[in-house]
Amino acid sequence: MSMTDMSMAASATMAMSDMASMTTSDMASATADSMSGMDHSSMMMGMQDMMMVFFSAKNTSLYSAAWTPSTTGQYVGTCIFLIALACIFRGLIALRCNFVALWTRSQRRRRGGLRYAADDPLVKQTRRPWAINEAASRAFLDTVLAGVSYLLMLAVMTMNVGYFLSILGGTFLGSFVIGGWTGTAAH
Repeated sequence: MSMTDMSMAASATMAMSDMASMTTSDMASATADSMSGMDHSSMMMGMQDMMMVFFSAKNTSLYSAAWTPSTTGQYVGTCIFLIALACIFRGLIALRCNFVALWTRSQRRRRGGLRYAADDPLVKQTRRPWAINEAASRAFLDTVLAGVSYLLMLAVMTMNVGYFLSILGGTFLGSFVIGGWTGTAAH
């Protein structure tokens, strides 16, 4: 072994022993120092910052910082919006459950006004022929359904009890009014 190799091995061993003797706080401060351009207070989070509990503040942002109610009326308006969005969600579910029947009905009307029957063999057929218009319509409906459900999920994730109860109330109201249509797909 040459002298250069021995000196490199000795430096590597010293660096490893230095790293092994570092405490966790030393590593954290070294990491924080290396990120000098970042805000240090936002980097360190204690367990009290990570607790997830419901709260009842009236100034909770919804979807963006621009949508932050500052008055009680704005908060109530936001809750009414969430009730309406949850009702729309239930309506979209009912529409999706009856998509094949509604699609077949609209096609029959377009082709000559044939009457719609619940026991129509085209509606009850298990494997329907693929059609681009029907597939695109179904895909669009599924995408809107996913988007609305994600918006509702984000509202619940704010952990605001008013937003949460508004979504539950809207789901109840939507199911109460439109829920009968959802069950027809199973018959």
